[in-house]
Amino acid sequence: MDLETNKILKDISVLTLKIQEDYPELQKYLDEQRSTLPHDDLIGSTLDLDALQSYRDGLKELIDHYKENHMH
Repeated sequence: MDLETNKILKDISVLTLKIQEDYPELQKYLDEQRSTLPHDDLIGSTLDLDALQSYRDGLKELIDHYKENHMH
């Protein structure tokens, strides 16, 4: 796995943990977000960098949108 992929995976882990700890009400949307990842034969497939970036960006948008609309 290259450095960029590792960084994106780390970002995803950090964002997911942030949602679990700081915004548990958003956890119900994590499954929706995961639908952007390939889910066919994950064992035989490689991680698609574009899909990982899209997933990471979706998590960021979910948090940002929530903070903008629900935190004052």
